[in-house]
Amino acid sequence: MAGALIVLREVAMQHTSAGRGPGNAMSPPPHWQAIRVLLADDHSAYRLLIGSFLQVLGVAHETVENGQQALEALATRPFHLVISDCRMPVMDGYAMTLELRQRESEACAARIPVIALTACLDIAQIQRCVACGMDDWMLKPITLGQLRDMLLYWLPAPETYRQQGRRAANLSRLHGRYPTRASLIATFGFWEVVEPLLFCLIQEAHDDLAALDSARNAFDAALTTHHLHRLVGGVAFLGDTGLEQRAMHLIERVRRTGVAANRSLLERFNGDIERYLLYLADL
Repeated sequence: MAGALIVLREVAMQHTSAGRGPGNAMSPPPHWQAIRVLLADDHSAYRLLIGSFLQVLGVAHETVENGQQALEALATRPFHLVISDCRMPVMDGYAMTLELRQRESEACAARIPVIALTACLDIAQIQRCVACGMDDWMLKPITLGQLRDMLLYWLPAPETYRQQGRRAANLSRLHGRYPTRASLIATFGFWEVVEPLLFCLIQEAHDDLAALDSARNAFDAALTTHHLHRLVGGVAFLGDTGLEQRAMHLIERVRRTGVAANRSLLERFNGDIERYLLYLADL
């Protein structure tokens, strides 16, 4: 997997760096050279891809794997913006943001914008993001252009006046469609970027499936829901297939009634994930 991550970083940099030239639409504003962004996500593929995008945009950044690590970084180093996955082990993005807002209030410190990364976006999800103090959201999968637009909005030049407030959410997402080779190239730009991404995601998903199987056989509800969460993040990276919604329903069922009561549903979901991974491997 390490080799795939190295290839992905090199290819992403190679193909997206074409937008760095003077006057190019992807050319970053000069003041971004003094900006630092913190990225929190438990999936290495997300950290690598978004980190590569930030590097292309000339934005210094640091990556962490959960909300607790994010709070530790924020307590000791200055950051101008936080991009955080909503669901992570140890501490999720919601709890991290709540704690950050509390610390800012107690210290009378400036508010740091927090951008949520989410696989599913509906009214309930938006309300939860707002309730914990998040400022905006990005729907996975994420492209370089979408990230740049987000940074332009929340990290404007000092002399630029920006009205406070959240942008309107785009809820017009198609559901239940598997990605195709063409759709992935349209999203990420080049097959040379997509191929190592797929390899990394498939490997991580197989690891989580194995861990999920062990947790299910041990009737460990906490570990079962944890690995279901990770699978949600992995499969959502390439778009909404409908598997994410099923996983979220399963997580709630396991929390309420336990593993044994949902064993057949978990086994069926496991089989569907395996078939999806085989489909991705054949692209």
